[in-house]
Amino acid sequence: MTPEKKRLITKLRLKDALIIILGSTLLTIAVKYILDPSGLVTGGVSGLAIIVKSLSGKYLSLEIPLWVTNVALNVPIFLYAWAKDGARSLVRTGLAFAVNSIELWIFPDNQLFPIDNLFLVALFGGLLFGLSSGILLSVRATSGGTDLLGKALHRTFRSVSVGTLIQILDGIVVVLGFLTFGLEKSLYALFSIFIMGRLTDLVVDTGKKAKMCMIFSESLNDIADSIINDLNRGCTSLHATGMYSGKDKNVLLCVCSKNDLPLVKDIVKLHDPKAFFIISNISEAMGEGFSSLKNGNAL
Repeated sequence: MTPEKKRLITKLRLKDALIIILGSTLLTIAVKYILDPSGLVTGGVSGLAIIVKSLSGKYLSLEIPLWVTNVALNVPIFLYAWAKDGARSLVRTGLAFAVNSIELWIFPDNQLFPIDNLFLVALFGGLLFGLSSGILLSVRATSGGTDLLGKALHRTFRSVSVGTLIQILDGIVVVLGFLTFGLEKSLYALFSIFIMGRLTDLVVDTGKKAKMCMIFSESLNDIADSIINDLNRGCTSLHATGMYSGKDKNVLLCVCSKNDLPLVKDIVKLHDPKAFFIISNISEAMGEGFSSLKNGNAL
């Protein structure tokens, strides 16, 4: 491995570590200052920690801190996942778990966001939690908990998908939250879970979606030249046969970003106002000019 490549890998690992710390910090704020004070249980170990804190304060007159439950539940989950998947796959998630647990411990217990409106709590709690989850997933990490346990359990229960296992585990936590905090807060928690999922998907997919254009025209050479030189996008000519006319013709294929699409349309209209133009969505595009796939599973 060349020194330049080593420096690049080190830079990427440091960047990912900083992103993990950011995502974990946002998660801590969401749980400690928004969801916990309002009694909204959205699943996972963080939800169990909120339940344990509430019940211990009610029946033991001594609230068990969130970080204590977080550590007590995640450590055996990590050991189980380690036995199933190996240590290398846990490095990034281990960093996120460590940062989250430490911040839950050292961050002050003051209620920084005193909001009495449960709708606003569920909305902004879901937004912040979803943002943090999306950030962590974007660098192949999670905060541990039910996500990690679900993946590890899948090694044993092969007939059940990872997503289903995670949903079952989170569902159990939500039911416990209902028994602890009542129906109203549980319904708001479900709304918050919906927001989390939508925003998580949005963050993870950011920068990956693209548009695919297929252009049928008699001026393909001029259109391709403008796309390549003026827009700095690549394009490919595909051979096709018109089934009605029986004539051979070429079709221009171009993958571009959503922002580039209006410029592609302008280029096509400029060279051939009568061109036939098809646009379709691409869920993810990787390669030069689009998102890249990082190699390696560990920091």
